[in-house]
Amino acid sequence: MNGRVLFAWAVHLYTALGLVCSAAIVVLIVRGDDVAFRTAFFLMMVATAIDATDGWLARQARVHEVLPHFDGSELDNLIDFHTYTSLPLLLIWRAGILPESLAWLLLLPLLASAYGFSQVNAKTDDGFFLGFPSYWNIVAFYLYALHAPLWFSAPVIVVLSILTFIPTHYIYATRGGPFSRLINIGAVVWFVLLALVLLGREPVAHLAALVSLAYPTMYLVLSAVVTVQKRAAAN
Repeated sequence: MNGRVLFAWAVHLYTALGLVCSAAIVVLIVRGDDVAFRTAFFLMMVATAIDATDGWLARQARVHEVLPHFDGSELDNLIDFHTYTSLPLLLIWRAGILPESLAWLLLLPLLASAYGFSQVNAKTDDGFFLGFPSYWNIVAFYLYALHAPLWFSAPVIVVLSILTFIPTHYIYATRGGPFSRLINIGAVVWFVLLALVLLGREPVAHLAALVSLAYPTMYLVLSAVVTVQKRAAAN
């Protein structure tokens, strides 16, 4: 086995570390205390960082050429569905963010994400997601960290589930495209703030959570700007 093959398999192993994170997250969610939930969110951050960097590594290793019989994108999608959707939704349920009588609402994002992940054009060639890109790990984080009331958390879950089916453009920053540099730089600052939320104590953690909301807000606003621009250009 030559060096190129070893490098390619190493990249796939790096991607698979997200699955290891998933296994640990399940154990933590089952444990079900505040420390476990915070650790689970930290591992979701680790899985997100892996997902944001493994594509670049795969391109450097030319994995499609070196290992044409193994599809790393399928492995990536398998892991992403767990770390971005199923496990964050399980945490929302386990943490009691929704009352038992409304727990069925979590089926909406679960099914919506299954639809989104299965779409052939879910990711465009020019650096966008079409439809809300199943960032349920982020939704779960803020609903938990900010102790969101039911009147807020339930509508957010329903509305974002619906937005999965609406083909508006959301920036896919690791693929380039408009505002990608700003989004990527902002992500570094955002991750630092999230660490303060998970490791800090009140009221610092709560304040850091509120400040960190500026990043996902910026992401949504810039994505909306791109959508408007594309529709205007099409007309």
